Amino acid sequence: MGMVFLLIVGAAAGFLATRIMRVEADVLTTVALGVLGALIGGVLIRILLTITGAMAGLVGAVLGAMALIWVYQTYIGRR
Repeated sequence: MGMVFLLIVGAAAGFLATRIMRVEADVLTTVALGVLGALIGGVLIRILLTITGAMAGLVGAVLGAMALIWVYQTYIGRR
């Protein structure tokens, strides 16, 4: 169940992050960035999650996905 939840939250986070940052990406890239961003954001926002509740998990996932998109665009996407 945890993996399915991670995919759903990751896909939502990737979608939101790509829209916020105005990035055109295919579905697979969006989901991959969202899932990886959810992992990164989950680790970074762990303390906030315990303090403010489950909504911080989505915020952390979106922030993590945005950070990963920035890294992707800066170092990988522009070759």
